[in-house]
Amino acid sequence: MDSKILRRQKIRYRIRKKVAGVAVKPRLSVFRSNTDIYVQLIDDISGQTIAAASSNDKDIKAQAGNKVEKSKMVGAAIATKAIALGVTTAVFDRSGYLYHGRVKAVAEGAREGGLLF
Repeated sequence: MDSKILRRQKIRYRIRKKVAGVAVKPRLSVFRSNTDIYVQLIDDISGQTIAAASSNDKDIKAQAGNKVEKSKMVGAAIATKAIALGVTTAVFDRSGYLYHGRVKAVAEGAREGGLLF
């Protein structure tokens, strides 16, 4: 495997040892591909995804903007879905990515949408 992938995987495992989500305070997990970004609210006790949003959603994909701007929209979308389900706080899981660029934009969008973490 590529050393970059292994490095991220080691960081991801280290983060997951400390970060766990429950139904009241789920884990906000971020996955970043080259073109899109995906976010999930996960209850680790039951192993279920509570809500999900991505830059592939129709309303976000139709918007104009670069990847960072769309990531901020994804953060706002997941915050809206979470608040509709009665979730106000979450634990942020950056999945081994640096807290910079698109990952940071998702976190800021979620905070501006009313999600606390």
